[in-house]
Amino acid sequence: MSGLTHFDAEGQAHMVDVSEKAVTSRIATAKGWVRMAPATMEMIAEGGAKKGDVLGVARLAGIMGCKKTPELIPLCHPLPITKVSVDLEIDADLPGVQITATVKTTGQTGVEMEALTAVSTTALTVYDMVKAVDKYMEIGGIRVTLKDGGKSGRIEAE
Repeated sequence: MSGLTHFDAEGQAHMVDVSEKAVTSRIATAKGWVRMAPATMEMIAEGGAKKGDVLGVARLAGIMGCKKTPELIPLCHPLPITKVSVDLEIDADLPGVQITATVKTTGQTGVEMEALTAVSTTALTVYDMVKAVDKYMEIGGIRVTLKDGGKSGRIEAE
């Protein structure tokens, strides 16, 4: 288990000590989607959901979820988040909503988990707001597409 930094020599989970790492600018972008019936997608696009502005509420939920990441993921460090953006795009080809979250900080560890949590929370909120009219939505494709900063440098998905 020596290659896994969240485990000690005895195999016990622990929070990684980042105190010796350099403070650098960090950024991560994650993406995901919510697939739904075309009629549900159209209702969202037209602002016709009974619970209100689906995309606006989901965007706020994603930002809030990002900031709560260390409370949800046991070994995540609490970080001073300097920027969170959550973009939602209606995608007729899916059909559904494409989600992109970008998170920035200046610190000693990256913000990939925060970006993933932002996308996940956003997707769950879209689902929650229209589940009464579409019981068969699917959430998927959640992944990190960009990580930059720190020792490993820039990593970008194809």
